[in-house]
Amino acid sequence: MKLNLERPLVFFDLETTGVNIGTDRIVEISCVKVRPDGSHTEYSQRINPEMPIPAAATAIHHITDEDVKDKPRFRDLADKLMAAFEGCDIAGFNSNKFDIPLLMAEFARVGMNFSLSGRRLIDVQTIYHKLEQRTLSAAYRFYCGKNLEDAHSALADTMATYEVLMAQLDHYDETDDFGNDMEKLARFSIQGGNMDLAGRLSRGQDGEAVFNFGKYKGQKVADVFRKEPSYYRWMMQGDFPKDTKDIITTIYIKTVKK
Repeated sequence: MKLNLERPLVFFDLETTGVNIGTDRIVEISCVKVRPDGSHTEYSQRINPEMPIPAAATAIHHITDEDVKDKPRFRDLADKLMAAFEGCDIAGFNSNKFDIPLLMAEFARVGMNFSLSGRRLIDVQTIYHKLEQRTLSAAYRFYCGKNLEDAHSALADTMATYEVLMAQLDHYDETDDFGNDMEKLARFSIQGGNMDLAGRLSRGQDGEAVFNFGKYKGQKVADVFRKEPSYYRWMMQGDFPKDTKDIITTIYIKTVKK
């Protein structure tokens, strides 16, 4: 099925110094502009972020400080990029949550307003997640090739979960990401760099806990508690899971009460 385009659609992706919209920078941008007549053009450019690229970021996209030291800065490309997106709809993978906000932040830093007014934003990841179920029944069907009878019966769901795990071990037997080792399976089960089960805290570049929500998102927990101890007390009185409270209590004792 062909795209029914009324105006150009720009697919784009960013490689960055990290995932903090407010502080991280673009190190590479790639675009594919698809026009209503079906033709397309490609553009890719590495960018000097004017800050060191953390090793954790380089491990993902393999772009080093040396690779970008002589590349143009974002401010040098801003006019060209603004023109490339002019009059176009935008598409990407997780673009609504990450790539577009970060691109807008980069434009704002150089005094330019990247307006989304009138644009259609197509996020392929959102479409994928909405169409492909993330339920136990769907996993049972995918891995075990059977329909789950009596779904939401506790025993049926429990047995299905056991069968799915066994099928996963067979399905991915060529990778050593986890094998059948319980320690590896537990580590692989952790969502991203979360430090608590609810994902309220994540592990920063230096291993220290950072907030993953709210007004201090992206900031170190210890730093926030030092300057605003009342934030710890607010969290302890709030509806946060016990393991989250246990972690912040340990940090609070070490940083404020020491």
